[in-house]
Amino acid sequence: MSKFLIVGLGNIGDEYAHTRHNIGFDVLDYLAKEHDLKFKSDRLADVAELKYKGKQLILIKPTTYMNLSGKALNYWLQSEKITLENCLVIVDELALPFGKIRLGPKGSDGGHNGLKNIQETLNTTNYARLRFGISSEFNKGSQVNYVLGKWTDEEKKTLNDRIKIAADAVKAFSFIGLARCMNEFNTK
Repeated sequence: MSKFLIVGLGNIGDEYAHTRHNIGFDVLDYLAKEHDLKFKSDRLADVAELKYKGKQLILIKPTTYMNLSGKALNYWLQSEKITLENCLVIVDELALPFGKIRLGPKGSDGGHNGLKNIQETLNTTNYARLRFGISSEFNKGSQVNYVLGKWTDEEKKTLNDRIKIAADAVKAFSFIGLARCMNEFNTK
């Protein structure tokens, strides 16, 4: 059975729950709820296992805080003997409109501390990522408050639908591969 590591980026703690920066956690929570899974606290992450169409998806929400996400990702890659090609990182993205998702095989960290730490830990930018658009509707100097802020009432109206699309993309990544997944989901 092929194994995949799905890493949802976010920060632990109630003050960060359901903020823009924690969209990676929210996508994995959606998948867990959809498949009646429970996350368990384990080494460096909360972990759940999803069996989907003959594939095994190890879902992790790092408990290391965003700035040390690479430590958890690397530990679970090694521990589960998963190749980097079978790893997908879910991350918030300021450069995309709200709710838009973009899958890609590599890229820069774009100033994102979680991606920066993953890149430093793995010594590569060649890993798949699903970027979830949070837009950049903030005043100069208030980026941190915006990213760590809650969704607006307007965004909340369609947030769950957008999270569902991202969750479907995660499953498709494991089943049809990144290239086909990009063709199917990057236009939604």
